[in-house]
Amino acid sequence: MELPFQAKKLQEYLLKETRRSKEIEEARAKDQYLIQKMKKEIELLKIQRDEYIEKLCRAGEQMSLQPSEVAKEAYDKDKHEMEILREEIIQCKIHRDEYLAKLQAKNEPKLALVECVSDTNFNTNVLENELGAYRCTLDDRLRPDRDGAVRYLEKHTHFSLAELKLATENFSESMKIGEGGYGRVYKGTIGYTAVAVKILGHTENLQGLLQFQREVLILTKVRHPHLVNLLGACDEESALVYEYLPNGSLEDRLSCKGNTPALTWQVRTRIIGEICSALIFLHSHKPKPVVHGDLKPSNILLDADLVSKLGDFGIARFLVPSDTSTMVHLTDHPIGTMFYSDPEYMANGELTSGSDTYSFGIIVLRLLTGRHPRGIVKRVEDAMINDELHTIIDRSAGEWPFVQAQQLARIGMRCAVEKRRRRADLATDVWPVVEPMMKSAALSSCPSTSSSIQDESRSVPHYFLCPILQKIMKNPHIAADGFTYEAEAIKDWLEAHDTSPMTNLALPHRATIPNSALRSAIQEHLQRGA
Repeated sequence: MELPFQAKKLQEYLLKETRRSKEIEEARAKDQYLIQKMKKEIELLKIQRDEYIEKLCRAGEQMSLQPSEVAKEAYDKDKHEMEILREEIIQCKIHRDEYLAKLQAKNEPKLALVECVSDTNFNTNVLENELGAYRCTLDDRLRPDRDGAVRYLEKHTHFSLAELKLATENFSESMKIGEGGYGRVYKGTIGYTAVAVKILGHTENLQGLLQFQREVLILTKVRHPHLVNLLGACDEESALVYEYLPNGSLEDRLSCKGNTPALTWQVRTRIIGEICSALIFLHSHKPKPVVHGDLKPSNILLDADLVSKLGDFGIARFLVPSDTSTMVHLTDHPIGTMFYSDPEYMANGELTSGSDTYSFGIIVLRLLTGRHPRGIVKRVEDAMINDELHTIIDRSAGEWPFVQAQQLARIGMRCAVEKRRRRADLATDVWPVVEPMMKSAALSSCPSTSSSIQDESRSVPHYFLCPILQKIMKNPHIAADGFTYEAEAIKDWLEAHDTSPMTNLALPHRATIPNSALRSAIQEHLQRGA
């Protein structure tokens, strides 16, 4: 059960019952007023009747003492008036009885409704008690995560609201670089460093606050070269401060926003490998795997060298074992993006690593074809069956190697299968195919085929940087996972781990060998720069 959803439904139910109770009370008050008014009219008629009777008696006495024609006429007149008054009283009683009968008939359903409202109030109290108990349970369950986020803010950089206003020119519209259901994102400068400031929306409610705490927690516990780097946070405004990635999102680049050139097939292939390695790392995280839950091109950001990094972990989750031993997160209110979200997750609320796999498959097909995600799996499948894949490949990316394009098409379709159990496994099925493609694409890249986006903002080639330290390597060494690292950095890593820093998969051995060719290229690059 998702607490905000149940609380909202309960509030709507209580408001509806309150309005119904108020209408009943107003109707009862109106009826009581009419009854009292009729009673007063009857009392007045009784008084008039008594006065006429008394007058008639006096007239009778006078007639007995002084019989005359005048007295007889007065007596007859009074008697006639008395008869009229008696008839009016009888008619008034009849009208009163009829009205009371109608009023009783009218009040019967109201009385039933009052009884129903009483029962509803009882049930509401029960639900409120259950809601309170659930809130306490939820608070106990989330306390470790919340405390972890608080400890991070105490240990790491904590920005004040004043600092963020200064960095973003008081959250100026001219500094805004993104906006959506998650909140707003501004570009800023803190200490001569470009940053992205994300102001989360709806943090006045429990769900928004949990989103803030969850994103802080995950990005502090899980570090990877292809995950956005969280620099700090501001709890006054529920704001997160990230490294600024100048080339925007993958969605911006696929749509050539701002008339930017299309991404080359080499860059697209590398991005596929980078996202695959990041997902494998998340899904194999210990002690609890992490699932992103909202993987799409707009949540994949690109740095100055078009190196990709996953962002927006607002709905990401740590997974827990289910009855079937599968690691899942259950929810009654699935959140996702149309065309990218796992159909099974949207249907039954079960969020698993397979949910990210489905989204990854759609992204692979988009990078390959450049087409809208709606119906993209069926379109690629039909093209493969009819040997027409070449007709739907995105030619703006350059001349795709046809065998590689076929492999990517198959990977995308296998990942984006509707039935979760039939989807490819990223670690065992996809990575062994994608990793050689990344290396092949890197070898075929050259400055002449690079995007002008890179040329404008390039400092050093991304492959000169150590994935662990994110610094230019001085003594690059190749590890058993095929990636190159700074010698000291990979040595320190292997002393404490037997897994790859890039994929979190087990390494066959811990030996490394010098990458002499890359070392020469780095030295030559540095000499030219000097």
